Amino acid sequence: MRLIKKDYIFQSVNKLKGVGPQLSRYLKNKKIEKIKDILFSLPYSETDRSVITKLNNLEIGKIQTIKVIVKKLNFPRIRKLPNKIQCEDETGKIDIVYFNSREGYLRKIFPLNNWVIISGKINFYRDKYQISNPDYVTTLNNKDYVLKNLPKYNLTKGINEKKYRGISEQVIQNLPHINDWIDTKFLNKNKMLNWNEAIKKLHNSDESKNNQSKSFRRIVFDEICANFLTLSENRNRIKKIKKIKKFNEFFYLKILDILPFRLTKGQQFALKEINKDLKSDLRMFRILQGDVGSGKTIVSLLSIANVIESNYQCALMAPTEILANQHFQLAKKIFKDLNLNIEFLSGKTEPKKRKKILFSLEKGKIDLLIGTHALFQKKIVFKKLGYIVIDEQHKFGVKQRSDLAIKGGKNCDVLLMSATPIPRTMMMSIYGDMDISKIKDKPSMRKETITLSKPEKKIDELWPYLEKQIRNENQIFWVCPLINDSKFLDYSSAKKKFDIISKKFPNKVGLIHGAMNKDEKETILKKFLNKEIYILVSTTVIEVGIDFPNANIIIIENSNKFGLAQLHQLRGRVGRGKNQGICILLFKESLSQNAVKRLKILKNSDDGFFIAEEDLKLRGFGDLTGYQQSGLKNFRFADPVIHDDLFKLAESFILKIDNINQEKYNFLLKLYDRAEIINIKEV
Repeated sequence: MRLIKKDYIFQSVNKLKGVGPQLSRYLKNKKIEKIKDILFSLPYSETDRSVITKLNNLEIGKIQTIKVIVKKLNFPRIRKLPNKIQCEDETGKIDIVYFNSREGYLRKIFPLNNWVIISGKINFYRDKYQISNPDYVTTLNNKDYVLKNLPKYNLTKGINEKKYRGISEQVIQNLPHINDWIDTKFLNKNKMLNWNEAIKKLHNSDESKNNQSKSFRRIVFDEICANFLTLSENRNRIKKIKKIKKFNEFFYLKILDILPFRLTKGQQFALKEINKDLKSDLRMFRILQGDVGSGKTIVSLLSIANVIESNYQCALMAPTEILANQHFQLAKKIFKDLNLNIEFLSGKTEPKKRKKILFSLEKGKIDLLIGTHALFQKKIVFKKLGYIVIDEQHKFGVKQRSDLAIKGGKNCDVLLMSATPIPRTMMMSIYGDMDISKIKDKPSMRKETITLSKPEKKIDELWPYLEKQIRNENQIFWVCPLINDSKFLDYSSAKKKFDIISKKFPNKVGLIHGAMNKDEKETILKKFLNKEIYILVSTTVIEVGIDFPNANIIIIENSNKFGLAQLHQLRGRVGRGKNQGICILLFKESLSQNAVKRLKILKNSDDGFFIAEEDLKLRGFGDLTGYQQSGLKNFRFADPVIHDDLFKLAESFILKIDNINQEKYNFLLKLYDRAEIINIKEV
């Protein structure tokens, strides 16, 4: 059976009866532009209007339904005074008040000496019950339309419940029968409803409030499948692109011989996977995921050596100038015996030097360019770019990754690196269009960071300890959750703590936070890197990507207020040299049960992947804003915590699909706004 009138739900809302230009604008404010948006704007609750209440039993402040007779209509001729309709039943009287309403309309719906059904919020004014602008007024013949549990929707200015309900019901009633893209056997086995039935139930019962109801789980499953199909489509497009193989081993083996350490098993395996892609005639589009301090950068540089030896240029981009410069210094150290031309480019590069770099780059005289986002500005032209490595870019969305894939041309391989361990369910959802390599172990020379906890009331015990550390030229991070003091939150602020610590250790303390501009941050970080200051007080801006080998101590205030994954990332800032790292978690008394669990997990484990899974379980998907930014914000209904089983079911379901009906497939992608993501000119 083919899809019938399927285009109806993709039409603009102004095609609906009663929706004019003004109402369309109001709906657009609610992000409702197409009819399908109304289908997916589910009610969040219900209002019980099913019981008729006598006037002597009304409760002020509640929404109630009454049956009354219209006794008098009062339309004052003085502007701004409200219109008033006096009604009564056998037990009392009530005023129905309207502001800015038309007399003719009110005379029509309130016929004198006739009984009417009215539903709205009960008020009390001048010793008399009153309903202002009631939600519903109807005749006794039409009482069944009001006397029921009615869905409550999130509304916006200019739209009342009655108007929106009318629009929603119009859409549901005119919904064409859509031939389901999933067969009945699969739906029955997994306790799901067919699509049409699920949508109707979600608008006509309380199932929309229950995210595990059959109807809700059905649209969640569809949304996940649409996402996986999109990622699969992107993967197929990328994998279809043929490229010239880029791989020579002389540079790579020479570097391995002179390295002062052995690669870990995780590094060796990740490098093997990357090298296999470089040898292949299909484009590489891979993410290298590793815990903090696992040695991803050295793996990327070794793979870069293979490509450079094949007479291709490479680019390595990092989000901050400090991190990019650290990569630059490491690359120069590793490649020092290979006679390669390596350059550094950022927004601060002097114009004269920048011009020289751009000229050399276009002529093919630069082998490796390292820098910030400045690397991919339009004016920058590579002669023969063969490999792009992007560090700390775990916030790329699907469309951005696809755009990146075409940046270097068809013959350019792409490697993304992320130091943020992500739970498997999220990994499937965010990076399903990419091949994934993981490094879980850490270099043997790197000692596990000792994690301690201490109540904040004993903070004075830390000062002698810090004084000793500074004498030994050890550096310290001190992290606070807020920039300034708050009247509402009992959290430590970075500015106040900076003032306190500066008095104890004059000229040895720096301050960095998110409200500072980029240049100010870079200046303070350089001072810390050059050991001009020994204590860096900061907010969580130091969470990812900064490598200071002399900083071996981190103190985190109000640690019970941070998530597990964030605490682990902060802890990863220390112990990156040969010395033991120490993390001190300060906490206030009267910890919640979850806070105690978080601190215990962190003290007992250094495995970022395990910690990320536990964090997800404890906090839930909604709290993990970093993951939301990663592309999961595209999910409207699916939650990786609550619907973990559906993510796994969808993954196996998509893998088993051999010949999906193209019409149904396109319909699904369009329905969940995934069609635009894969509509790329050339990948």
